[in-house]
Amino acid sequence: MDHEPLPSEGHAEVRIIAATPEAARRVAEVLRRAFASDEQRSYPAGSEGATRLHLTIDTTHAAEPARSWLATSEPSLEDHAHTDEV
Repeated sequence: MDHEPLPSEGHAEVRIIAATPEAARRVAEVLRRAFASDEQRSYPAGSEGATRLHLTIDTTHAAEPARSWLATSEPSLEDHAHTDEV
């Protein structure tokens, strides 16, 4: 496993692998509607027609629906780990 540098604080690297470029673009579009992002980079992905798409998203600049979801998904002090969680 190669050791890529971690993205800066508040950012996430997303890699999408899809059978077609169109399928990868549709997933990337959903992410761009939820978060600010840089330009996507696409590469061939092994099998014929498959695409690997890389995208960096800024999780500090979420769109309103994502911001609402992120706020409600934050663990509270009252939340406890499930018994099977480490």
